[in-house]
Amino acid sequence: MRMGILTGGGDCPGLNAVIRAAAKTLLSRGIEVYGFKDGYRGVIEKQWAPLDRAAVSGLLHRGGTILGSNNRDNPFNYPAHTADGAITYCDASATLLENLRSLELECTIAIGGDGTLSIAQNLCSRGAHLVGVPKTIDNDLAATDQTFGFVTAVATATDALDKLHTTAESHHRVMILEVMGRYAGWIALWSGIAGGADVILIPEIPWSIARVAEKIHARQQEGKLFSIIVVAEGASAPGGGQVVRERIAGSGDPLRLGGIGEVVRRLVEQETGIEARITVLGHVQRGGTPLVTDRILATRFGVAAAELALEGRFGHMVALRGTQVITVPLTEATSRPSKVSADGQLVHAARAVGISFGD
Repeated sequence: MRMGILTGGGDCPGLNAVIRAAAKTLLSRGIEVYGFKDGYRGVIEKQWAPLDRAAVSGLLHRGGTILGSNNRDNPFNYPAHTADGAITYCDASATLLENLRSLELECTIAIGGDGTLSIAQNLCSRGAHLVGVPKTIDNDLAATDQTFGFVTAVATATDALDKLHTTAESHHRVMILEVMGRYAGWIALWSGIAGGADVILIPEIPWSIARVAEKIHARQQEGKLFSIIVVAEGASAPGGGQVVRERIAGSGDPLRLGGIGEVVRRLVEQETGIEARITVLGHVQRGGTPLVTDRILATRFGVAAAELALEGRFGHMVALRGTQVITVPLTEATSRPSKVSADGQLVHAARAVGISFGD
């Protein structure tokens, strides 16, 4: 029996730990394991290699993914070059399905976010045998309470806030940290609370520069001559709408958010007259060694996904509910995003310790 593994979407701390756990579980049952390069592209382009015990040894602490990943090569809208060098898009799903059949794979484990899992569900509806593992630093998949890589990304942002505190206090400035998260504010909220931010701006709570300035002035009156603001990349600008850095043709999520931090910096200086500086953390949040909690969750997910594949429960994915790893249909995994509740306990706790959300 043979099975495959692929990683799609953005990279994330803990991906290698999932690959390791899934492969070791399958290998221990006498299953041949193949790894596909660069997500679904590897299946379409026939770029695969056996994953034996030597290939997955020493992966637990390594960030990134040994298989490579991408978030552009959707098999249902696959890029192809014309004779004159232009790029056109076509449906390559039939090629992908044929290649899976030619390898005689019993099942393929797809590790990824909502885009990768949506594709997996679509392929399952066409007869493919796939199971899913949820992956995103944004923690925005509603079917699972938490995704691996999220806590490591939060720790990276929190470490940046710790460092920004010292320079903000030294120069009596407002320091603004723009973090990832797409359309959800989980990274900003968690790191803002853990890093002692004074203001947290997230997509789920509309804000105004007047209320942000009010918080900064209140701190000045208390003798605190600096302030720390964390802003999620998906937070709306005053007047509504996210700030878009660029648009990527052919991508399942063509909008690349970014730039809201600079908008906030400019408005803070205009409204308060206080010097402000912006730090955009960017892809640092995706890199580095996964923390203990992410290694453990990734290992649990990898083992559970391998067992799901062995049971033949195709079209499902593993998920965390409370402290238990469970199984949910892929349709549930991709049906809606997980957003911060504006009146939830985390926001309540943040407000209780004096953090402003600009509202």
